[in-house]
Amino acid sequence: MLKLQLFHALWGMTGTLSEKLYRAKDHGYAGIEAPLPSQEERSEFIELIDQLQLSFIPQIFTAAGRHEESFQEQVEQAKTYRPLFINAHSGKDYMSEEEQARFFEFALRVEKEAGIQVAHETHRGRILFTPKATARNLLLFPELKVTADFSHFTCVCESLLQDQQEELTLIKSRALHVHGRVGFEEGPQVPHPAAPEFARYLEQFEQWWDDILNNPLIASQPNATFTPEFGPPGYMPTIPFTQQPIADLFQVNHWIGERIRTKYTI
Repeated sequence: MLKLQLFHALWGMTGTLSEKLYRAKDHGYAGIEAPLPSQEERSEFIELIDQLQLSFIPQIFTAAGRHEESFQEQVEQAKTYRPLFINAHSGKDYMSEEEQARFFEFALRVEKEAGIQVAHETHRGRILFTPKATARNLLLFPELKVTADFSHFTCVCESLLQDQQEELTLIKSRALHVHGRVGFEEGPQVPHPAAPEFARYLEQFEQWWDDILNNPLIASQPNATFTPEFGPPGYMPTIPFTQQPIADLFQVNHWIGERIRTKYTI
């Protein structure tokens, strides 16, 4: 039976650090996923996740002009938090194939030395911004793992990827982690996944998530991990002139989380 752990994304959430982490715990999340805390928040953050017994998936972001150096620096910082694994936004979409290969060779070496698994997110603007680019690198590097966020793919490719099944099959098999956001042809996020007009998109994404969560890589882990990750405005549509978001971000993510939790809880 699939052992599923839900993680709460802090991206866009309101409140103090303490309020955000207590909210995650109170709603049954096993941990949180977020960028590395600032130096000012570091001590409080460590104290809170220990007190609340929350696992941590840190997000790291390589920097233009120093992708390799910034990757290594942030992996070393993330290691001090005893993370479950690391989620990385890696490189840039304009990097040549040779530059991409050099980066992933370096990243896999750093990962091995650190002794912490790294999943490279499929993300617009990064190396893994399309199924084709992702699959090409996975074929080159058998040890490379991904965080699967197919909402970026549907947006970049302006399709539900019907013509890229071979690439998707490979990517799904190498996904260590899932970001649960439903995208569509013209954007990375439908306004609300519960709305009936987006039912076919939700159905397609849930089929992809099923395939990923039952892949052999995740089966080899202690638990399957899933982070509902709808985002705040700019990702979430707003009402013109008022800039008010059309839905409550926490409730949208929690709706996805509870839907997945119910599906895999017997």
